[in-house]
Amino acid sequence: MKKIFHKAAIYDHGQNLTGWKKAVTVPSLPEVFSTIRVPGNGSVWRKMLAFAGPGLMVSVGYMDPGNWATDIAGGAKFGYTLLAVIFISNIFAMVLQHLSLKLGIAAERDLAQACRDNYSKPVSIALWVLCEIAIAACDLAEVIGSAIALNLLFGIPLAVGVVITVLDVLVILFFQYKGFRYIESIVAGLITIIFACFAYEIIVSRPEVSSMLAGLIPSPQIVTDPTMLYIAIGILGATVMPHNLYLHSSIVQTRAYKRTEEGKKTAIRYATFDSTAALLLAFFINAAILIVAAAAFYNTAYSDVADITDAYKLLDPVLGVGAAGFLFAIALLASGQNSTITGTLSGQIVMEGFLNIRLKPWLRRLITRLIAVIPALIVTILYGEKGTTNLLILSQVILSVQLSFAVVPLVIFTSDKKKMGEFANKPLLKYSAWMISALIIAFNLFLLYQTFGEWLF
Repeated sequence: MKKIFHKAAIYDHGQNLTGWKKAVTVPSLPEVFSTIRVPGNGSVWRKMLAFAGPGLMVSVGYMDPGNWATDIAGGAKFGYTLLAVIFISNIFAMVLQHLSLKLGIAAERDLAQACRDNYSKPVSIALWVLCEIAIAACDLAEVIGSAIALNLLFGIPLAVGVVITVLDVLVILFFQYKGFRYIESIVAGLITIIFACFAYEIIVSRPEVSSMLAGLIPSPQIVTDPTMLYIAIGILGATVMPHNLYLHSSIVQTRAYKRTEEGKKTAIRYATFDSTAALLLAFFINAAILIVAAAAFYNTAYSDVADITDAYKLLDPVLGVGAAGFLFAIALLASGQNSTITGTLSGQIVMEGFLNIRLKPWLRRLITRLIAVIPALIVTILYGEKGTTNLLILSQVILSVQLSFAVVPLVIFTSDKKKMGEFANKPLLKYSAWMISALIIAFNLFLLYQTFGEWLF
Protein backbone atom coordinates (compact mmCIF):
# COMPACT_ATOMS: atom_id res chain seq x y z
CA MET A 1 0.00 0.00 0.00
CA LYS A 2 1.22 3.42 -0.84
CA LYS A 3 1.85 5.44 2.29
CA ILE A 4 0.97 9.09 2.04
CA PHE A 5 2.01 11.22 5.01
CA HIS A 6 1.94 14.70 3.47
CA LYS A 7 4.41 15.80 6.12
CA ALA A 8 4.92 19.28 4.81
CA ALA A 9 1.22 20.00 4.76
CA ILE A 10 0.61 18.49 8.16
CA TYR A 11 3.46 19.38 10.37
CA ASP A 12 4.13 22.86 9.00
CA HIS A 13 0.55 24.15 9.03
CA GLY A 14 -1.79 22.40 11.31
CA GLN A 15 -0.21 21.91 14.69
CA ASN A 16 -0.53 24.60 17.28
CA LEU A 17 2.19 23.63 19.73
CA THR A 18 1.36 26.20 22.39
CA GLY A 19 -0.92 23.71 24.14
CA TRP A 20 0.92 20.51 23.29
CA LYS A 21 4.34 19.54 24.58
CA LYS A 22 5.54 17.79 21.43
CA ALA A 23 4.69 17.62 17.74
CA VAL A 24 3.42 14.32 16.38
CA THR A 25 6.29 12.82 14.44
CA VAL A 26 4.46 9.70 13.27
CA PRO A 27 0.75 9.93 12.43
CA SER A 28 -1.92 7.68 13.88
CA LEU A 29 -2.27 4.38 11.96
CA PRO A 30 0.57 5.40 9.61
CA GLU A 31 -0.08 2.54 7.17
CA VAL A 32 -3.47 4.05 6.22
CA PHE A 33 -2.97 7.69 7.19
CA SER A 34 -4.29 10.19 4.60
CA THR A 35 -4.73 7.46 1.98
CA ILE A 36 -8.35 8.20 1.01
CA ARG A 37 -8.63 11.07 -1.44
CA VAL A 38 -11.02 13.94 -0.78
CA PRO A 39 -12.13 15.89 -3.90
CA GLY A 40 -11.12 19.53 -3.68
CA ASN A 41 -13.81 20.99 -5.93
CA GLY A 42 -16.32 18.17 -6.13
CA SER A 43 -20.02 18.33 -5.28
CA VAL A 44 -21.34 18.13 -1.75
CA TRP A 45 -22.42 14.53 -2.36
CA ARG A 46 -18.94 13.51 -3.57
CA LYS A 47 -17.38 15.05 -0.47
CA MET A 48 -19.94 13.35 1.77
CA LEU A 49 -19.10 10.04 0.11
CA ALA A 50 -15.37 10.66 0.60
CA PHE A 51 -15.86 11.18 4.35
CA ALA A 52 -18.39 8.35 4.72
CA GLY A 53 -17.00 5.30 6.48
CA PRO A 54 -15.46 6.13 9.87
CA GLY A 55 -18.92 6.79 11.30
CA LEU A 56 -20.11 3.33 10.25
CA MET A 57 -17.03 1.74 11.82
CA VAL A 58 -17.67 3.58 15.06
CA SER A 59 -21.38 2.72 15.01
CA VAL A 60 -20.47 -0.96 15.12
CA GLY A 61 -19.59 -0.56 18.81
CA TYR A 62 -23.14 0.57 19.50
CA MET A 63 -24.73 -2.61 18.16
CA ASP A 64 -22.22 -5.27 19.24
CA PRO A 65 -23.19 -8.52 21.05
CA GLY A 66 -22.63 -6.83 24.40
CA ASN A 67 -25.74 -4.72 23.76
CA TRP A 68 -27.96 -7.66 22.98
CA ALA A 69 -28.38 -9.14 26.45
CA THR A 70 -29.35 -5.81 28.07
CA ASP A 71 -31.71 -4.88 25.22
CA ILE A 72 -33.40 -8.30 25.27
CA ALA A 73 -33.79 -8.22 29.07
CA GLY A 74 -35.12 -4.65 28.99
CA GLY A 75 -37.69 -5.36 26.26
CA ALA A 76 -38.89 -8.69 27.68
CA LYS A 77 -39.29 -7.41 31.24
CA PHE A 78 -40.42 -3.80 30.75
CA GLY A 79 -41.80 -3.58 27.23
CA TYR A 80 -40.97 -0.39 25.33
CA THR A 81 -40.26 1.77 28.41
CA LEU A 82 -36.47 1.63 28.08
CA LEU A 83 -36.48 2.85 24.47
CA ALA A 84 -35.99 6.32 25.97
CA VAL A 85 -32.72 5.14 27.54
CA ILE A 86 -31.43 3.86 24.20
CA PHE A 87 -32.40 7.18 22.60
CA ILE A 88 -30.68 9.27 25.29
CA SER A 89 -27.60 7.02 25.20
CA ASN A 90 -27.42 7.56 21.46
CA ILE A 91 -27.51 11.35 21.89
CA PHE A 92 -24.65 11.05 24.41
CA ALA A 93 -22.77 8.98 21.85
CA MET A 94 -23.29 11.56 19.09
CA VAL A 95 -21.83 14.32 21.27
CA LEU A 96 -18.84 12.27 22.41
CA GLN A 97 -18.03 10.95 18.93
CA HIS A 98 -18.17 14.53 17.60
CA LEU A 99 -15.58 15.53 20.22
CA SER A 100 -13.45 12.53 19.27
CA LEU A 101 -13.36 13.25 15.55
CA LYS A 102 -12.77 16.94 16.23
CA LEU A 103 -9.72 16.10 18.34
CA GLY A 104 -8.32 13.90 15.58
CA ILE A 105 -8.86 16.47 12.83
CA ALA A 106 -8.08 19.74 14.65
CA ALA A 107 -5.20 18.57 16.86
CA GLU A 108 -3.99 15.96 14.37
CA ARG A 109 -3.51 13.32 17.02
CA ASP A 110 -5.67 10.53 18.35
CA LEU A 111 -6.90 10.43 21.95
CA ALA A 112 -4.13 8.05 23.03
CA GLN A 113 -1.43 10.31 21.56
CA ALA A 114 -3.06 13.31 23.25
CA CYS A 115 -3.00 11.54 26.62
CA ARG A 116 0.66 10.58 26.23
CA ASP A 117 1.53 14.19 25.43
CA ASN A 118 -0.47 15.67 28.32
CA TYR A 119 0.08 13.25 31.20
CA SER A 120 3.11 11.83 32.97
CA LYS A 121 4.46 8.44 31.93
CA PRO A 122 2.98 6.56 34.94
CA VAL A 123 -0.47 8.07 34.30
CA SER A 124 -0.24 7.28 30.58
CA ILE A 125 0.71 3.68 31.31
CA ALA A 126 -2.17 3.35 33.78
CA LEU A 127 -4.62 4.72 31.20
CA TRP A 128 -3.18 2.35 28.60
CA VAL A 129 -3.62 -0.67 30.90
CA LEU A 130 -7.24 0.31 31.60
CA CYS A 131 -7.88 0.79 27.90
CA GLU A 132 -6.32 -2.56 26.99
CA ILE A 133 -8.52 -4.27 29.58
CA ALA A 134 -11.58 -2.55 28.11
CA ILE A 135 -10.64 -3.56 24.55
CA ALA A 136 -10.09 -7.14 25.70
CA ALA A 137 -13.49 -7.06 27.43
CA CYS A 138 -15.11 -5.73 24.28
CA ASP A 139 -13.39 -8.34 22.13
CA LEU A 140 -14.50 -10.94 24.66
CA ALA A 141 -18.12 -9.97 24.04
CA GLU A 142 -17.58 -10.26 20.31
CA VAL A 143 -15.88 -13.65 20.59
CA ILE A 144 -18.70 -15.00 22.75
CA GLY A 145 -21.37 -13.48 20.50
CA SER A 146 -19.83 -15.00 17.37
CA ALA A 147 -19.40 -18.39 19.09
CA ILE A 148 -23.04 -18.39 20.22
CA ALA A 149 -24.18 -17.47 16.69
CA LEU A 150 -22.10 -20.31 15.15
CA ASN A 151 -23.60 -22.70 17.69
CA LEU A 152 -27.16 -21.60 16.94
CA LEU A 153 -26.72 -21.66 13.15
CA PHE A 154 -24.52 -24.69 12.59
CA GLY A 155 -24.49 -26.58 15.88
CA ILE A 156 -20.77 -25.89 16.34
CA PRO A 157 -19.78 -26.39 20.01
CA LEU A 158 -19.14 -23.12 21.84
CA ALA A 159 -15.49 -23.96 22.56
CA VAL A 160 -14.80 -24.72 18.89
CA GLY A 161 -16.62 -21.52 17.87
CA VAL A 162 -14.38 -19.51 20.19
CA VAL A 163 -11.28 -20.97 18.50
CA ILE A 164 -12.68 -20.29 15.01
CA THR A 165 -12.97 -16.57 15.83
CA VAL A 166 -9.16 -16.35 15.83
CA LEU A 167 -9.21 -16.83 12.06
CA ASP A 168 -11.04 -13.57 11.37
CA VAL A 169 -7.86 -11.73 12.37
CA LEU A 170 -6.28 -12.99 9.14
CA VAL A 171 -9.25 -11.71 7.12
CA ILE A 172 -8.91 -8.25 8.66
CA LEU A 173 -5.22 -8.13 7.90
CA PHE A 174 -5.74 -9.19 4.29
CA PHE A 175 -8.22 -6.43 3.58
CA GLN A 176 -6.32 -3.73 5.49
CA TYR A 177 -3.29 -4.32 3.27
CA LYS A 178 -5.53 -3.89 0.23
CA GLY A 179 -6.74 -0.53 1.53
CA PHE A 180 -8.79 1.00 4.33
CA ARG A 181 -11.80 1.43 2.04
CA TYR A 182 -12.03 -2.36 1.80
CA ILE A 183 -12.42 -2.62 5.57
CA GLU A 184 -15.03 0.15 5.58
CA SER A 185 -16.91 -1.65 2.80
CA ILE A 186 -16.94 -4.93 4.75
CA VAL A 187 -18.29 -3.11 7.80
CA ALA A 188 -20.97 -1.40 5.71
CA GLY A 189 -21.99 -4.74 4.17
CA LEU A 190 -22.32 -6.46 7.55
CA ILE A 191 -24.33 -3.52 8.95
CA THR A 192 -26.67 -3.82 5.97
CA ILE A 193 -27.20 -7.50 6.83
CA ILE A 194 -27.97 -6.64 10.47
CA PHE A 195 -30.34 -3.84 9.41
CA ALA A 196 -32.21 -6.10 6.97
CA CYS A 197 -32.56 -8.88 9.55
CA PHE A 198 -34.04 -6.60 12.19
CA ALA A 199 -36.27 -4.78 9.72
CA TYR A 200 -37.81 -8.19 9.03
CA GLU A 201 -37.97 -9.02 12.77
CA ILE A 202 -39.89 -5.80 13.49
CA ILE A 203 -42.35 -6.43 10.65
CA VAL A 204 -43.19 -9.96 11.78
CA SER A 205 -43.27 -9.07 15.50
CA ARG A 206 -45.97 -6.44 14.85
CA PRO A 207 -45.14 -4.05 17.73
CA GLU A 208 -47.73 -1.65 19.13
CA VAL A 209 -46.79 1.61 17.41
CA SER A 210 -48.42 3.87 20.00
CA SER A 211 -46.69 2.09 22.90
CA MET A 212 -43.42 2.10 21.00
CA LEU A 213 -43.57 5.87 20.41
CA ALA A 214 -44.56 6.42 24.04
CA GLY A 215 -41.45 4.47 25.07
CA LEU A 216 -39.26 7.20 23.55
CA ILE A 217 -40.48 9.59 26.29
CA PRO A 218 -38.54 9.10 29.57
CA SER A 219 -40.66 7.65 32.37
CA PRO A 220 -40.11 8.38 36.10
CA GLN A 221 -40.39 4.64 36.65
CA ILE A 222 -36.94 4.19 35.10
CA VAL A 223 -35.42 5.90 38.16
CA THR A 224 -37.84 4.71 40.84
CA ASP A 225 -37.80 1.00 39.92
CA PRO A 226 -34.39 -0.44 41.03
CA THR A 227 -34.51 -3.35 38.57
CA MET A 228 -35.41 -1.10 35.66
CA LEU A 229 -32.71 1.39 36.67
CA TYR A 230 -30.12 -1.39 36.77
CA ILE A 231 -30.98 -2.55 33.25
CA ALA A 232 -31.14 1.07 32.05
CA ILE A 233 -27.61 1.74 33.29
CA GLY A 234 -26.50 -1.52 31.69
CA ILE A 235 -27.91 -0.28 28.36
CA LEU A 236 -26.01 2.99 28.77
CA GLY A 237 -22.80 1.16 29.62
CA ALA A 238 -23.17 -1.18 26.67
CA THR A 239 -24.02 1.64 24.25
CA VAL A 240 -21.26 4.21 24.78
CA MET A 241 -17.99 2.36 24.13
CA PRO A 242 -14.68 3.79 25.43
CA HIS A 243 -12.52 2.31 22.68
CA ASN A 244 -14.67 4.06 20.06
CA LEU A 245 -13.38 7.41 21.27
CA TYR A 246 -9.80 6.33 20.58
CA LEU A 247 -10.78 4.71 17.30
CA HIS A 248 -12.71 7.64 15.86
CA SER A 249 -10.00 10.20 16.63
CA SER A 250 -7.63 8.06 14.58
CA ILE A 251 -9.55 6.81 11.56
CA VAL A 252 -10.90 10.25 10.59
CA GLN A 253 -7.29 11.01 9.71
CA THR A 254 -7.36 8.43 6.92
CA ARG A 255 -8.91 11.18 4.75
CA ALA A 256 -6.51 13.30 2.69
CA TYR A 257 -8.20 16.62 3.44
CA LYS A 258 -6.22 19.87 3.40
CA ARG A 259 -4.40 20.35 6.70
CA THR A 260 -5.32 24.04 6.91
CA GLU A 261 -7.81 25.84 9.15
CA GLU A 262 -10.43 25.90 6.40
CA GLY A 263 -9.66 22.32 5.39
CA LYS A 264 -10.13 21.17 8.97
CA LYS A 265 -13.44 23.02 9.31
CA THR A 266 -14.72 21.27 6.20
CA ALA A 267 -13.44 17.89 7.40
CA ILE A 268 -15.09 18.30 10.83
CA ARG A 269 -18.41 19.26 9.22
CA TYR A 270 -18.52 16.26 6.88
CA ALA A 271 -17.11 13.84 9.46
CA THR A 272 -19.77 14.94 11.97
CA PHE A 273 -22.51 14.34 9.41
CA ASP A 274 -21.07 10.88 8.70
CA SER A 275 -20.89 10.06 12.41
CA THR A 276 -24.39 11.33 13.24
CA ALA A 277 -26.03 9.49 10.33
CA ALA A 278 -24.27 6.24 11.23
CA LEU A 279 -25.26 6.51 14.89
CA LEU A 280 -28.89 7.07 13.89
CA LEU A 281 -28.67 3.75 12.06
CA ALA A 282 -27.12 2.18 15.16
CA PHE A 283 -30.02 3.57 17.20
CA PHE A 284 -32.51 1.83 14.91
CA ILE A 285 -30.73 -1.52 15.26
CA ASN A 286 -30.24 -1.18 19.02
CA ALA A 287 -33.86 -0.14 19.49
CA ALA A 288 -35.01 -2.94 17.17
CA ILE A 289 -33.51 -5.59 19.46
CA LEU A 290 -35.49 -4.20 22.41
CA ILE A 291 -38.66 -3.73 20.32
CA VAL A 292 -38.60 -7.33 19.05
CA ALA A 293 -38.02 -8.63 22.60
CA ALA A 294 -40.87 -6.44 23.91
CA ALA A 295 -43.28 -7.47 21.16
CA ALA A 296 -42.46 -11.17 21.54
CA PHE A 297 -41.99 -11.67 25.30
CA TYR A 298 -43.45 -8.76 27.31
CA ASN A 299 -46.57 -9.67 29.33
CA THR A 300 -46.14 -13.33 28.41
CA ALA A 301 -44.81 -16.37 30.22
CA TYR A 302 -41.40 -15.53 28.76
CA SER A 303 -40.97 -12.05 30.29
CA ASP A 304 -37.87 -13.19 32.20
CA VAL A 305 -35.97 -13.98 29.00
CA ALA A 306 -32.55 -12.31 29.20
CA ASP A 307 -30.42 -14.86 27.39
CA ILE A 308 -29.50 -14.64 23.68
CA THR A 309 -29.89 -18.39 23.17
CA ASP A 310 -33.31 -18.49 24.85
CA ALA A 311 -34.48 -15.53 22.75
CA TYR A 312 -33.35 -17.35 19.59
CA LYS A 313 -35.19 -20.55 20.53
CA LEU A 314 -38.41 -18.77 21.48
CA LEU A 315 -38.74 -16.27 18.62
CA ASP A 316 -40.07 -18.75 16.05
CA PRO A 317 -42.82 -20.33 18.20
CA VAL A 318 -43.86 -17.05 19.85
CA LEU A 319 -43.99 -14.99 16.64
CA GLY A 320 -45.28 -17.90 14.56
CA VAL A 321 -42.81 -17.49 11.67
CA GLY A 322 -40.03 -19.86 10.71
CA ALA A 323 -37.26 -17.44 9.79
CA ALA A 324 -37.28 -15.15 12.87
CA GLY A 325 -34.79 -17.14 14.93
CA PHE A 326 -32.53 -17.85 11.95
CA LEU A 327 -32.26 -14.17 10.96
CA PHE A 328 -31.73 -13.25 14.61
CA ALA A 329 -28.67 -15.55 14.68
CA ILE A 330 -27.42 -14.25 11.30
CA ALA A 331 -27.57 -10.70 12.66
CA LEU A 332 -25.72 -11.80 15.80
CA LEU A 333 -22.93 -13.38 13.74
CA ALA A 334 -22.64 -10.27 11.55
CA SER A 335 -22.56 -8.10 14.67
CA GLY A 336 -19.78 -10.15 16.26
CA GLN A 337 -17.65 -10.16 13.12
CA ASN A 338 -18.15 -6.44 12.58
CA SER A 339 -17.19 -5.53 16.12
CA THR A 340 -13.98 -7.51 16.04
CA ILE A 341 -12.69 -5.34 13.19
CA THR A 342 -13.00 -2.15 15.20
CA GLY A 343 -11.81 -3.79 18.41
CA THR A 344 -8.54 -5.00 16.93
CA LEU A 345 -7.91 -1.65 15.21
CA SER A 346 -8.49 0.10 18.54
CA GLY A 347 -5.90 -2.17 20.13
CA GLN A 348 -3.28 -1.06 17.63
CA ILE A 349 -4.21 2.62 18.08
CA VAL A 350 -3.95 2.65 21.88
CA MET A 351 -0.67 0.71 22.01
CA GLU A 352 0.99 2.96 19.44
CA GLY A 353 -0.55 6.11 20.91
CA PHE A 354 0.14 5.56 24.61
CA LEU A 355 3.46 3.71 24.42
CA ASN A 356 4.80 4.68 21.00
CA ILE A 357 5.46 0.97 20.48
CA ARG A 358 4.84 -0.28 16.97
CA LEU A 359 4.32 -3.98 16.46
CA LYS A 360 3.56 -5.76 13.24
CA PRO A 361 -0.20 -5.38 12.62
CA TRP A 362 -0.70 -9.17 12.54
CA LEU A 363 1.08 -9.57 15.90
CA ARG A 364 -0.89 -6.77 17.53
CA ARG A 365 -4.20 -8.19 16.35
CA LEU A 366 -3.26 -11.71 17.39
CA ILE A 367 -2.38 -10.48 20.89
CA THR A 368 -5.71 -8.64 21.19
CA ARG A 369 -7.66 -11.66 20.05
CA LEU A 370 -5.82 -14.19 22.26
CA ILE A 371 -6.40 -12.03 25.34
CA ALA A 372 -10.11 -12.39 24.65
CA VAL A 373 -10.11 -15.99 23.39
CA ILE A 374 -8.23 -17.61 26.29
CA PRO A 375 -10.67 -16.63 29.12
CA ALA A 376 -13.66 -17.27 26.83
CA LEU A 377 -12.33 -20.76 26.01
CA ILE A 378 -11.64 -21.60 29.67
CA VAL A 379 -15.09 -20.44 30.84
CA THR A 380 -16.83 -22.19 27.93
CA ILE A 381 -15.14 -25.52 28.66
CA LEU A 382 -15.71 -25.33 32.43
CA TYR A 383 -19.15 -23.72 32.68
CA GLY A 384 -20.73 -23.94 29.23
CA GLU A 385 -23.45 -21.63 27.97
CA LYS A 386 -24.36 -20.18 31.40
CA GLY A 387 -20.74 -19.23 32.00
CA THR A 388 -20.46 -17.41 28.69
CA THR A 389 -23.60 -15.39 29.51
CA ASN A 390 -22.12 -14.31 32.86
CA LEU A 391 -18.82 -13.50 31.14
CA LEU A 392 -20.70 -11.35 28.63
CA ILE A 393 -22.27 -9.36 31.48
CA LEU A 394 -18.88 -8.98 33.21
CA SER A 395 -17.36 -7.60 30.00
CA GLN A 396 -19.97 -4.81 29.95
CA VAL A 397 -19.21 -3.92 33.58
CA ILE A 398 -15.50 -3.64 32.73
CA LEU A 399 -16.35 -1.35 29.80
CA SER A 400 -18.43 0.83 32.10
CA VAL A 401 -15.50 1.24 34.50
CA GLN A 402 -13.12 2.33 31.77
CA LEU A 403 -15.52 4.69 30.04
CA SER A 404 -14.96 7.58 32.45
CA PHE A 405 -11.18 7.39 31.95
CA ALA A 406 -11.68 7.99 28.22
CA VAL A 407 -14.50 10.55 28.35
CA VAL A 408 -12.97 12.95 30.89
CA PRO A 409 -9.61 13.47 29.07
CA LEU A 410 -11.50 13.86 25.78
CA VAL A 411 -13.68 16.65 27.17
CA ILE A 412 -10.67 18.34 28.81
CA PHE A 413 -8.59 18.33 25.62
CA THR A 414 -11.35 19.49 23.28
CA SER A 415 -12.34 22.30 25.68
CA ASP A 416 -8.77 23.64 25.92
CA LYS A 417 -8.27 26.69 23.66
CA LYS A 418 -4.48 26.35 23.83
CA LYS A 419 -4.69 22.83 22.46
CA MET A 420 -7.59 23.27 20.04
CA GLY A 421 -7.43 26.97 19.09
CA GLU A 422 -10.62 28.08 17.34
CA PHE A 423 -11.83 24.48 17.34
CA ALA A 424 -12.19 24.39 21.14
CA ASN A 425 -15.65 23.52 22.44
CA LYS A 426 -18.03 26.44 22.61
CA PRO A 427 -19.69 27.05 26.02
CA LEU A 428 -22.93 25.18 25.23
CA LEU A 429 -21.07 22.14 23.89
CA LYS A 430 -18.52 22.25 26.72
CA TYR A 431 -21.15 22.32 29.49
CA SER A 432 -23.23 19.67 27.73
CA ALA A 433 -20.17 17.42 27.44
CA TRP A 434 -19.36 17.86 31.15
CA MET A 435 -22.97 17.10 32.08
CA ILE A 436 -22.86 13.92 29.99
CA SER A 437 -19.55 12.98 31.62
CA ALA A 438 -20.98 13.52 35.12
CA LEU A 439 -24.05 11.41 34.34
CA ILE A 440 -21.92 8.61 32.88
CA ILE A 441 -19.67 8.59 35.96
CA ALA A 442 -22.65 8.60 38.34
CA PHE A 443 -24.47 5.84 36.46
CA ASN A 444 -21.39 3.67 36.25
CA LEU A 445 -20.64 4.07 39.96
CA PHE A 446 -24.20 2.95 40.67
CA LEU A 447 -23.79 0.00 38.30
CA LEU A 448 -20.61 -1.07 40.07
CA TYR A 449 -22.29 -0.76 43.44
CA GLN A 450 -25.23 -2.88 42.27
CA THR A 451 -22.94 -5.46 40.69
CA PHE A 452 -20.43 -5.90 43.49
CA GLY A 453 -22.46 -4.71 46.50
CA GLU A 454 -23.68 -8.19 47.37
CA TRP A 455 -20.11 -9.47 47.39
CA LEU A 456 -18.81 -6.70 49.63
CA PHE A 457 -21.65 -6.22 52.10
